[in-house]
Amino acid sequence: MLREAIYHRPKNNWAFAYDAAHIYLRIRTKRGDVTSVTAVYGDKYAWEQTVQHSEMRVFASDELFDYWETVVKPPFRRLRYAFELTDTEGTVAYMTEQSFLTEEPKDSLSFFDFPYINPIDLFQPPAWVKDAVFYQIFPERFASGDPSLTPANAEPWGNEPTPSNFFGGDLQGVIDHLDYLNELGINAIYFTPVFQAPSNHKYDTTDYMKVDPSFGTNDKLKELVEACHSRGIRVLLDAVFNHAGGTFPPFLDLLKYGSESQYADWFHVREWPISVSEEGIPSYETFAFVASMPKLNTEHPDVKRYLLEVAQYWIEEIGIDGWRLDVANEVDHAFWREFRQTVKSVNPDAYILGEIWHDSLMWLQGDQFDAVMNYPFTNAVLDFCSYGKLDAKQFADAIGSQLAAYPLQVTETAFNLLDSHDTPRLLTISDEDERRMKLAALFQLTFPGVPCIYYGDEVGLTGGGDPGCRKCMEWDEEKQNRDLFSFYQSLIAMRMEHAALRGTGFTFLSAETGSKLLAYERQEGAERFVIVLNASEEAASFTLPAAGTGARWAEQRSEGAQLNSNGTIALDAYSYAILRELV
Repeated sequence: MLREAIYHRPKNNWAFAYDAAHIYLRIRTKRGDVTSVTAVYGDKYAWEQTVQHSEMRVFASDELFDYWETVVKPPFRRLRYAFELTDTEGTVAYMTEQSFLTEEPKDSLSFFDFPYINPIDLFQPPAWVKDAVFYQIFPERFASGDPSLTPANAEPWGNEPTPSNFFGGDLQGVIDHLDYLNELGINAIYFTPVFQAPSNHKYDTTDYMKVDPSFGTNDKLKELVEACHSRGIRVLLDAVFNHAGGTFPPFLDLLKYGSESQYADWFHVREWPISVSEEGIPSYETFAFVASMPKLNTEHPDVKRYLLEVAQYWIEEIGIDGWRLDVANEVDHAFWREFRQTVKSVNPDAYILGEIWHDSLMWLQGDQFDAVMNYPFTNAVLDFCSYGKLDAKQFADAIGSQLAAYPLQVTETAFNLLDSHDTPRLLTISDEDERRMKLAALFQLTFPGVPCIYYGDEVGLTGGGDPGCRKCMEWDEEKQNRDLFSFYQSLIAMRMEHAALRGTGFTFLSAETGSKLLAYERQEGAERFVIVLNASEEAASFTLPAAGTGARWAEQRSEGAQLNSNGTIALDAYSYAILRELV
């Protein structure tokens, strides 16, 4: 037993309360080294009367480790616990907080301690998010519904996008196409910024309290939100609180009055007078080195007060259902804690989503965000399905590592995207091979978490990185890829219909080194699915598992795959099959 590989900590993703009654315990061991783990647990004030044993299971694995898990119900919301481990040679060891022992201790004084489940400390993201399928809209490029708002310099709809051109998309255009979103099966929208700003992307805010005039008015946004709500669609707006724009009035005042400006401390100025060097580096902090995006000092009480009023206004007055937070990892944690308190005091069901591209545990402990944009998931799926960089085992290892990295609540509401306004489009990433694109989308729509579709992917829009990924939406059905639309529509409907495809019951059935065949099980209660993907240019086959006296399987949807009478699935290159157990 390699003790150096064994790890547990009584906090974060290793020991967490899921609700007011249940605690999840997890422990890490070297992959393949340990054959069984049992949690020994009880109440610290009544140990002998309450001590129990709970067998743990391997719920995830990566290249180096197995991750074991069990869920227990403390008799009095307190928990003291240790782990009994048995390795492949039959050696038994007990892991306590202080040491490894060869025999189970008679008392629990040296055990790990989960002091108490305090309800106020529970991390409980909004329940509605677990059933959401998001659709990301870049407002300037989705649809034009009010030509009177179209900028005078706008180009004809569908021309080639550039970093600075306009086409006239607006909020009325979204309202006009809500039937389309309902038809697709969407029940949540994430909008990139809609506030007044000079650019087409609006990440350089001028006025945080005003909808950009080229999009409409605050009243028009309220009309849009109400129309969405009447159709069962939630609305998420984008907040750029890390930085403002070069036309933000306090920054203009700073440019005019320099260090004497009443807003001098609203920003991070390194050197007066402010300037930009020949190398393009401003003498004040910015987003990246973009001079027109000055970084806000969110520690300043006036800045904090202003931004928290913004956060409250759009939820309270306009009725939005939450915020996506741009460049969230560069804003101080103290601000985000106050932000959460402000938002949740107005609407406890508001969804707070941070843009973070890396490990995000520090922001996901119940005091800041409900979720982050899950780019590690994005990268793993694309590397397996679209780029072909990973074999099945490497992909399963990457997914296993992610599942082990966060508490269950985080997995349930993780924002799982495959592309966005910041990346090349999924079809382009897939080398315009629809089969590979479908494999990526299939995994996304049958995996725990919250899937998000970037507008137009479902009808075959292509495009490289910015600005290519920001094309105008194609509304001519003769130019749309209706096969792709039907694919997305049917998978979304299937996800909505079956709790097993939305829940967290997830197990890999086949993920071998050197293979591109991937099979996994999704289970919730008595409902059970097996999904098989062949991400290879070569044909492959997979034998379905039997349960009890023999499971019977029915194809829910497949492309390039055939279920044979002997329980074997034959798969062509880049094909898939979704099968449901008949009970």
